[in-house]
Amino acid sequence: MDQNDRLGAFLSEDDRYRLLIEAVTDYAIYMLDPTGIVISWNPGAQRFKGYTASEIIGQHFSRFYSEEDRKRGVPAGALETAVRAGKFESEGWRIRKDGSRFWACVVIDPIRKSTGELIGFAKITRDLTERKLAEEALKQSQEQFRLLVQGVSDYAIYMLDTEGVVTNWNLGAHRIKGYSSGEIIGSHFSKFYTDEDRQTREPQKALNIVEREGRFEKEGWRVRKDGSRFWAHVIIDAIRDDQGKLLGYAKITRDITERKNVQEQLDAAREALLQSQKMEAIGQLTGGVAHDFNNLLMVVLGSLELMRKRLPDDPKLKGLLENAIQGAERGSLLTKRMLAFARRQELKQEAIEIPELVRGMTDLLQRSLGPSIAIETRFPLISKAVLGDANQLEMVILNLTVNARDAMPDGGQIVIATREEILRAGDGTRLKPGAYICLTVRDTGIGMDEATLRRAMEPFFTTKGPGKGTGLGLAMVHGVAAQSGGWFTLQSREGEGTTAELWLPVAEVQTAAIRTGRPAKDAPAYQGSLVVVAVDDDRLVLTNTIAMLEDLGHIGFAASSAKEALDILRQQGPVDVVITDYAMPHMTGLQLADAIKKEWPELPVIIATGFAEMAPEAKWPQPKLAKPFTEAELARELERIVRRGRDDGRVLKFAPARTPPAKST
Repeated sequence: MDQNDRLGAFLSEDDRYRLLIEAVTDYAIYMLDPTGIVISWNPGAQRFKGYTASEIIGQHFSRFYSEEDRKRGVPAGALETAVRAGKFESEGWRIRKDGSRFWACVVIDPIRKSTGELIGFAKITRDLTERKLAEEALKQSQEQFRLLVQGVSDYAIYMLDTEGVVTNWNLGAHRIKGYSSGEIIGSHFSKFYTDEDRQTREPQKALNIVEREGRFEKEGWRVRKDGSRFWAHVIIDAIRDDQGKLLGYAKITRDITERKNVQEQLDAAREALLQSQKMEAIGQLTGGVAHDFNNLLMVVLGSLELMRKRLPDDPKLKGLLENAIQGAERGSLLTKRMLAFARRQELKQEAIEIPELVRGMTDLLQRSLGPSIAIETRFPLISKAVLGDANQLEMVILNLTVNARDAMPDGGQIVIATREEILRAGDGTRLKPGAYICLTVRDTGIGMDEATLRRAMEPFFTTKGPGKGTGLGLAMVHGVAAQSGGWFTLQSREGEGTTAELWLPVAEVQTAAIRTGRPAKDAPAYQGSLVVVAVDDDRLVLTNTIAMLEDLGHIGFAASSAKEALDILRQQGPVDVVITDYAMPHMTGLQLADAIKKEWPELPVIIATGFAEMAPEAKWPQPKLAKPFTEAELARELERIVRRGRDDGRVLKFAPARTPPAKST
């Protein structure tokens, strides 16, 4: 028998219990008499209450309670409960010797004799302060998280059960989707989806993905309580317990409709910029080609006209000549369209009343469109004038209506209408703020698909058959609109027709002449002999101009540069008129005119140009002659120069007939 066994043999049962209680340090185990006086005290009680046995034995146990609890009779109530119920158990704040508090788990059992007489109470107390603090911290964290979630108004944050039923609802969900928590909790979240998405089972597909992959993220249309739609960014996460069992889903939804709209506008602006840059590059190339082509056409047309006067009376030769002239004239029309697209044509800006302009074109439109096309006009009773070039606008309307006719091979209706629009800064358009008239030409034709619509205004792109279109019509309309300070757009869907919109600025002065499209009568050509200096860096054009002048009975001096022209003026004596090309190297025609004005202030100068290449700030009061010009147009311009000299009281000094110097050819 070892020492422990021998010690155990001598200890009574009471001694063993005493030793056991004395060994416990994590629990306060002590006894109270029937009135609540402490009659025993173990080391555990001393450790976390702070009293030694000598300090506390004989004291009432109520001293461990707070002042508030003592006033409310909590200690006495605990003993009464233990006597009545056979046990008292609770948790609450208790006071240590040093006055600090700890969270105690208390159990009080009544101690009775075998006869049932109450002889006291056994009281066991455990310090659970750390657990209590942890629970309070967790509770506080949960409350803060709840308040955080409930306070978020920019996001809809809520939970779903495993079937997709809404189980809670935050302020953001109420704001974004329109439902209060009482209206939506207990409903299936598929209520927020569109009818189309519900038919394709998109809500269930989303939950299936979350259950399989743990997360789902997508953007799409969702429906508010009032039936309106918004573009939503949705995230759904699976909620699982420690064993991985699915408990439900956390769902976050954000309304990003505004961001989507901004992005679409940005994409549209970026696409428009790329398109604009492409069109600008093509326009520069087209303008340069058209300018050179104009010079060639001028040579061809001028030479053919001079040949027509000199050819013998042979019907076959005349037929071939007229055919060549018509071909050259068609080429001239083509260059005008190219220059219109390139925004390098010369526009005569004036106030135009579109309804009057269209009425003046009635006969022309009816002949051009044919009997199978019904034309309807819709103009307001009072219509403001627009700022533009009447001839170009007539050509635009004719082009758009002919295109509409070609899109309706079996006949249909064309509606020409106008409306006034006021554009303000920030409207998202490419036009400057101000008043505009939108001219629309709408047809009931076959329409265009998206691919065709994107390319419709590209130069030389056409859906018509070979020989039926140059592909420059809409490009020309685009150029005229842009050069007039407006814009041109097309709207079309396959099978639903096409609507062309031409936006033009409202004229500041609302007075406009009625345009009928009828050309003015030609003024009689001047019959006298003028001395003219012709200036052009293109020798073919220069030779042709001199030939036309001589055919009209004038004396022409040829200069291939501005410097050569000034030398001729200084050396050859009196000159009546100077005709100069604008685009020349070293010195432009406008610069030459300025130099002439300094030395010969009264000498008229005519600027000959194939397109609107003169700088916008250039205020040139003298006449301009559009290339390619005919002999008749040249004669009329010279006549105007002579007539203006007479009206100004200025006498043009004509040089005597002389033999001109050798021409540079």
